[in-house]
Amino acid sequence: MIEKMKVVHIVTTALEKKALLDKLQKMGIVHFSEKAGADQPLLQRFSDLSRMALVLHEYPDTAVESAVLPDDEFEKFFGELSACLDRKKALQDELAAAHAAAERLAEWGRFSPADVQSLRQQGWDIHIYRTDKKTMTALLADPDVKVIRLSPVGKMPTFAALAPLPDQYSATEFPLPEKGLEELEQEQACCKQGLEDCETYLRQAASHLPSIQSQMLKAQNDAEYSAVSNTSQSQDGLVWLRGYIPAAEVDGFKKAAAEAHWAWALEDPAGDDDQVPTKVKYNKITKLMIPVFDILGTVPGYREYDISFWFLGFFTLFFAMIIGDAGYGLLFLLGALVLTLKGKKSSTAVQLLWVLSIATIIWGTLTGTWFGLEQAMEVPLLRSLVIPTFANYPQYFGVTTVAQQNTIMKFCFILGTVQLSLACVMNIRRKLKEKDLSWVADLGWLAAIDALYFVVLYLVIGQQVNLLPVACVVIAGFLLVVCFGGMAPDKSFAQGLKAGLGNAFTVFLNTISAFGNIMSYIRLFAVGMASLAIAQSFNNMAFGFKGPLVVAAILILLIGHGLNIVMGLLSVVVHGVRLNLLEFSGQLGMEWAGIAYDPFKKGDKIKK
Repeated sequence: MIEKMKVVHIVTTALEKKALLDKLQKMGIVHFSEKAGADQPLLQRFSDLSRMALVLHEYPDTAVESAVLPDDEFEKFFGELSACLDRKKALQDELAAAHAAAERLAEWGRFSPADVQSLRQQGWDIHIYRTDKKTMTALLADPDVKVIRLSPVGKMPTFAALAPLPDQYSATEFPLPEKGLEELEQEQACCKQGLEDCETYLRQAASHLPSIQSQMLKAQNDAEYSAVSNTSQSQDGLVWLRGYIPAAEVDGFKKAAAEAHWAWALEDPAGDDDQVPTKVKYNKITKLMIPVFDILGTVPGYREYDISFWFLGFFTLFFAMIIGDAGYGLLFLLGALVLTLKGKKSSTAVQLLWVLSIATIIWGTLTGTWFGLEQAMEVPLLRSLVIPTFANYPQYFGVTTVAQQNTIMKFCFILGTVQLSLACVMNIRRKLKEKDLSWVADLGWLAAIDALYFVVLYLVIGQQVNLLPVACVVIAGFLLVVCFGGMAPDKSFAQGLKAGLGNAFTVFLNTISAFGNIMSYIRLFAVGMASLAIAQSFNNMAFGFKGPLVVAAILILLIGHGLNIVMGLLSVVVHGVRLNLLEFSGQLGMEWAGIAYDPFKKGDKIKK
């Protein structure tokens, strides 16, 4: 259930601003949607601490401290660690530069640039060149040019001249470096020693990660406090703030406001207010969807539906059909058991894993799928639990493969029709309460979707259908959507009719899309069959190995089924979640563009 929100306006004197912010932070119920930026030093502090934590996580925390450092001691540690990280970066840059320079200089051999500079200071205008063989021959034959031939560099003739070469000779002069090869090697050795010292310090500093995380949380809270403080407006000695509170918290807010002598006003959010936060109240069942919603990062809009109950039901069934194997379900169940025994209290994610595991086992049992093994159907107990027309090995039940596949596809289409029809019913129910005449358009969608279901059966599995009444229902539904789709409580009938007629072509395209939406549920059948085929392929490969090669067979089974499970989980995200977030939510008109309710309070964990 999405909780109702109230807009709250709070006014106090400028002198009481800090007391106001402290009280609001302690209450932790007021959400500020449009906050100003936090103070830059606080943001920089959090950024620096995050960088330190990221670096220290790379080191083994062999001596994690039990107590957090006091603020004064931490500031000293913070300064030392900052200096160490800066020095490490500088040494890395210096080492890279020295290494690159040494590589470039290595082919020229070991010599001292200082000796060459000394000769130049004594009047010897020495220049070193590289050239081609033809030019080198010409230079040696020229009596006016004094050169000293040196060892080739890079297979090119190299020489030293006691004056700049005349322009008629083509040669590349070697720029004299500041440091020789030995100096560069010594510099690299010094950098490496300095980096080793830094690494030693960082390994020791890793024991203070809890202190850094504690300071990160403090900096985060300070930044949040400053953001709310900067959001407040002031004039003539007064300060005021505007935010949102859940309707259930109104009485508590009024009591706190009276104690603090604030001036306040409460009102319902305006119809066009798109900054109202969404607070979803979950029950013991729907809370199982919290991990999925957290991973997806989806939040329904304030004026949209809380579909967590329906999402959980359909998602569980989709998960079971996509994974499709009772053997895999047993592995998931074992994982859930281990996690439950390992933890003192099973988390919501573990509880969801229990539900998904059991659903997968049930579906796999009904279809006779146990690690893709056909031999499982030779076990009387397992065979007795199978629904014959659902069996993945229909030959054991006297059912043809075509009949079995058609039954599963029909079941998928029924699921799609039921889910999309449910969306229409939910829209009708809400709009009737709001006295919104556009509920008739949703009734038209309900009729059209249910009729299109029979068109899908006719086209996909060849079921005999009388298409004339089906077409009449689809056309009737289309006309209802066109005539009533533009209705709204704030519009007259004529205005709504005009708006609906103007969208006639869009409605036509959406009707075709509704047909495609029902068809899209066939993905449950297709992905489940693909998973079974992959499992069977790896089984056949493994069972082909005999004798000493049984080890290879075991490896093939472990790797193959492991890969199949991973692919199945990815398919759940791609297909199982999609059917809820796109097809179902789309029919509901949901955009999932909500703002999560995040009240101003001291956080107890670092936000990502």
